[in-house]
Amino acid sequence: MIRIFMLQTFKSFFIFMALVLSINSSTAVPTKKVMKALTTQERKIIIEKETEIPFTGMYNKFSKKGIYVCKQCGAPLYRSNDKFDSGCGWPSFDDEIKGAVKRSVDKDGHRVEITCATCGGHLGHVFEGESLTPKNLRHCVNSISLDFVPATETAIFAGGCFWGVEHLMQQQKGVISVVSGYTGGAIENPTYEQVCSHTTGHAEAVLVTYDVNETDYETIAKLFFEIHDPTQLDRQGPDIGTQYRSEVFYQSAEQKHIAEKLIAILRSKGLDVRTKLTPAGKFYTAEEYHQDYYIKKQKDPYCHFRTKRF
Repeated sequence: MIRIFMLQTFKSFFIFMALVLSINSSTAVPTKKVMKALTTQERKIIIEKETEIPFTGMYNKFSKKGIYVCKQCGAPLYRSNDKFDSGCGWPSFDDEIKGAVKRSVDKDGHRVEITCATCGGHLGHVFEGESLTPKNLRHCVNSISLDFVPATETAIFAGGCFWGVEHLMQQQKGVISVVSGYTGGAIENPTYEQVCSHTTGHAEAVLVTYDVNETDYETIAKLFFEIHDPTQLDRQGPDIGTQYRSEVFYQSAEQKHIAEKLIAILRSKGLDVRTKLTPAGKFYTAEEYHQDYYIKKQKDPYCHFRTKRF
């Protein structure tokens, strides 16, 4: 009897614990989104719902390409393509990113307030029927409620040892980042030793990310053809091997067209360009010790330097 009683007691205990765990799991509070610390002036607008003085906000007369995000939580709110100059003194948009903005009746009982749907931060007000754009809508937003993330694009090039290409690309205006890596080969996640064994088909390459408001693909591609010797085949200076080949890995028809145009210009000047044009495949980031190599070593490239060709 005692044994039966103990078994029943243990059974009841385990059932109880299972129910507790189930309840805790199903009612768990979701992780709260990290909020940015606001200045006194930002709090007045975003939290206390005041309005900034018209024609004073940094985004009123601002036309760069990119995304406008919530100053407080970073959630994407508006696209630059939907921004227009309404002349009202505040940034105006005739559309929002779907689901990003919440509407509610303002405390004055007349206007429609708009807030960030993610964190509730005050943005401004929305108006209809003004016939300012075909969408007949105006989101009137305080600049101080916004942050701007510039539109970026990427380019992938191989031109010898990636240390030198990376270092000189980093100095170009508008370039946000340059990552050394491997692409164009047959295996996934190659190591430096595997690439150097000439068995994978990969090239040492760089992935360049740039701000389209500051530069463009043609400018970046011209730099590529000027910081290495495109007439050399499977080598660059003292570095010999297929991993050091000259190659443009284009990501669109436009990139391919620009690269073809630049190669044609160089050939018209008598250069026997050996650069290959290849559709971009997967790019694998190289080991950490290869990144920012010359910055870490505080040296200059040994076989890459700029030669004016355009």
